[in-house]
Parts: sequence; C-alpha cells; structure tokens
Amino acid sequence: MKIRAFLFDLDGVIVDTAVFHYKAWRKLCNTLGFDIDEEFNETLKGISRMDSLEAILKHGKVILSQEEKEKYAKIKNDWYLELVNKMTENDILPGVKNFLEESRALGIKIALGSASKNASLILEKTGILPLFDKLVDGNHVNKSKPDPEVFLKGAQALDVENEECIVFEDAFAGVQAAKAANMFAVGIGKKEVLCNADFVIAGLHELSPNDILMRLN
Repeated sequence: MKIRAFLFDLDGVIVDTAVFHYKAWRKLCNTLGFDIDEEFNETLKGISRMDSLEAILKHGKVILSQEEKEKYAKIKNDWYLELVNKMTENDILPGVKNFLEESRALGIKIALGSASKNASLILEKTGILPLFDKLVDGNHVNKSKPDPEVFLKGAQALDVENEECIVFEDAFAGVQAAKAANMFAVGIGKKEVLCNADFVIAGLHELSPNDILMRLN
C-alpha cells in the first residue's frame, strides 16, 4: 500500500526538550526530598505527565493525594514552560525542517503524535507549526504509549489508513504504539534501544523522505 502520511513524535525527533523535562522533574523530586538521575529520566520518555509523576513518586517512595499530585504536576509544568518559552528555531534538531518541507513537496500528509500537552507551543516557538497538517497531543488522548491511541487518531485526522502511515519515534514504547496501530516505524536513536522498529536512523538529517520511502518498498 502506498505511503500517504508521516506521523512524528515530538521530543527526541523534532526537538529535544528531554533536558527541560529532566531539569523540571529533578527540581520537583528535590522539593519532595529525593533525586533522580538521567538514566531514570530515560524511562519517562514518551509517557504522559501524570504517568511520569506516578513513576517518579513510586521511585521516591512518596505517597500523595490526587489533589497533591495535580498540584505538583502543574508546578513541574510551569518550570518546564519557563524553559520552553525561550525556544527558537535553533532548537529544532538537525535536518528536521528540510525533511518536513521535502515531505510536503512530495504530497505526504504530516501529523504530530505526541504525549506532550505543550506541543503546539513548542512548534510555534520553533517556527515549524505551519508544516504540520494536524496535531494530536496530550490534550487529545487518554492513553499513553505504548497504547496506539495517539497514532490511530493521527491517521484518522489525516483521513488515511493506518497501513499508509510511517511513524518516526525515539522511544521503545512509541515504536510499540506504532506497530500496535499496524504502521511502519522508523526509530530515531540507537538500534540496541529501538530494536522493535522497522529500521533505525540517528536523526532526520541522515536520510531524505524519498530514501525512507524506498527503504520500505
């Protein structure tokens, strides 16, 4: 079946705000009396804010009421947004803008499929929001990856079949979600981590959209 759409995760694929998340989560942990390291932060990739908070609280052996959880999640997000609001086009990962522009020139539909609730702001700050046809983010889904909901909704929003989509993901759970949706999955990162992807590249600077399509034909 012909590929008609590309679905992109945000963090680690389009931009790298993982360091912003890490700084904000670590500051929150320190406020609660414990710490996390970068290795633990890697386990939070691709999952929602509240699911991340649950994992962090479990790690720190801290019990909070639902009201307290919501309060601390908001505090963390405020710290994160302070960093996001300083973003510019320089924060786009190498090759991304060209890849998106070339994809559009080929007639490929483009959607975002991210757990982030700040996706629209990030794309606006970096100047690439107009290159996306549709955004499906944490404001539109109820289930975190590896549940395929975000990608299923992305295909639906673009009016394409699941089998006509290629997903670009940097997280194992994100690739799982893509495969559960019966979509091709291109891993962005390390082969040993993204062993469940159809193939893996270091970043969108490495191949053109045509190269990607040829590899999957």
